[in-house]
Formats: sequence, structure tokens, C-alpha cells
Amino acid sequence: MQPASIAVLGAGSWGTALAIHLARNGSAVALWGHTTDQVDALRRDRENRHYLPGIAFPAALTPTGDLGGALNAADEVLVVVPSHAFAEVCTQIAELRPGLQRLSWATKGFDPGSGELLSEVAAERLPGCSLAVVSGPTFAGEVARGLPTAITVAADSPMHAERVAAYLHGDNFRAYTSDDLIGVQVGGASKNVMAIAAGISDGLGFGANARAALITRGLHEITLLGLALGGRPETFMGLAGLGDLALTCTDDQSRNRRMGLALAAGKDIAAARREIGQEVEGVATAREVRAKALELGVEMPITEQTYRVLYQGLSPREAVHNLLSREAKPE
Repeated sequence: MQPASIAVLGAGSWGTALAIHLARNGSAVALWGHTTDQVDALRRDRENRHYLPGIAFPAALTPTGDLGGALNAADEVLVVVPSHAFAEVCTQIAELRPGLQRLSWATKGFDPGSGELLSEVAAERLPGCSLAVVSGPTFAGEVARGLPTAITVAADSPMHAERVAAYLHGDNFRAYTSDDLIGVQVGGASKNVMAIAAGISDGLGFGANARAALITRGLHEITLLGLALGGRPETFMGLAGLGDLALTCTDDQSRNRRMGLALAAGKDIAAARREIGQEVEGVATAREVRAKALELGVEMPITEQTYRVLYQGLSPREAVHNLLSREAKPE
């Protein structure tokens, strides 16, 4: 059953793409942006010219800067802000819409600083609220253009997962459900670190063999971390695991892969970010994933070397050498 009204919080490329898709599916969508200039441009142009130029908004999509109004009119709330803003948005939701029964998000990452899963962040700020995460192999531009896409909706309640999947599911868009809230989050966040590593490898000209090995061993690392945090092994072979990892590591629509390519070309993080022009979640996630791995005693050598490139000044070529020179052992 389609809800009457959905508030999509976050008007970046992914939030806008999901808002367009939901409106096409028949929902009345309020797309919230956090700055007046951004919302004014969305209203005037009836498209997001900065992130998704040329893709017109359906009539059922309404840009707004009024967070309280969007929340109070919504049957469903979908948060699509960067991970560093997720906690603050949840705090604002708790203040403006106390007693909210259901919250969903399509943000991928850990909470910077605390290293918490976003479900932990939401549960702390919105006690008693049913939680769901939307994840999987998705590029915003392809979703906005209506190209075939499949995603996973994981929730702490089967009814909540089915409800979110129902309003997302439609022509060229297939939504599967899961109850592995932890595994889906870990897969969606950690793959961004591996995509930076894949970009570094390809940028150094190491070829398809190296990329395939990196994806395979990267999946192994992600799975080990996910299991240590309480996820289930089958999740990491699905859309939110292998599917998302393969997509992000192999296509230049991936911001994280482009970060790796830029680092391999000798650019620093700041210059690469300016060139990409959007949030690159894997940079902060590398720090949080490494900290989790050390805390839990999980061996994640690709993550470790990527972290050292990002935060300790290690050269990309030396990072690859460190990985290849590790002692041989059974797979």
C-alpha cells in the first residue's frame, strides 16, 4: 500500500533521485534541503541542476526548507543525508516530531567519531521508533533516469521492511526485504573503503587481475567485520554486500573509486574532493572501519593500507606493495 506522503530529508544526488522515484511511484514527496538557496533553486528549476541536471521533477515532488512541516505531514520519513549529518538530523526529528513511529534511511556509513552504526545513532535519539535501512548497488543518476535497479530494505520489523519496500518497488525498481539490519549497514558502509582501494589500484595501472583480487579479498574483510558485529554471512553475498561492492569498485560513477583514482594520480584528498564535488563517504568510513577492526580483533589489511594512505601519508604505490608482500597463507 502506497503511503500518502513521504518526507525525503536530504537533497543531494541520492536523496533527489529517491524523491523522484518515489513521486513517480505515486507518493506525494516533500524533498527537504537544508539551505534556502538550494531549495529556491530546486523550486525554480523543477530539477536538481547541480547533481542531476536535465531530470525533471514529477508534479508530486515538492522541494521544501521547512523541516517541521515536512515531518508533520509525512506518513514515512526517509533520511538521505551524509553520515556526518545523520545524528544531527535525527536529533532534529526527535524535537520536531516526537513519538515518530517509523524512520528509514538510505545513508551509508558509520557515525564519525563514535563509530556507531547509524541504527545505534537513531535508536539513541528516537527510542521506540521502528528502524529501516535502504541499501544496495545504486547510482543516483541511473535511478533518477528510471534504469533497472535492485535494492535491499532491512528493518527491525518485517512489517516495516515490507512497507518501505512497497513504496520503493515499481517499474524497473525491485526491492527485497531483510531482517539483517546490521549486515546490510556494514556492507553498505565498508564497500566505500574498498572502492577507494580499487581506484588506487586501477589508477596505478595494475589491471583487471588486481581489481578482481581486491574485490574478492575486500568482500572477505567486510564479511569478517560484519560477522563480528552480529551480521549474517548470507547478507554479504547479496545486493547490500557483493552487489554494492562490485558496483562501487568497477564504475567511475562511484565517488569513492574516483577518490582512489585521484590519489593514485598524486592529488591530495582536498583537491580530489573539490574535483568530485560531492561527499566521499569512504574517507571518513576508512577511519571508523579501521577502529572497529582493531577493537574487535578483525584482520582487514586492505582497509589498513587505505587508511594509511588517507591519514598517515603513505604513498599509494607503497600501500599496494605492503599488501602484495604479506606472508602467503591459505585462502
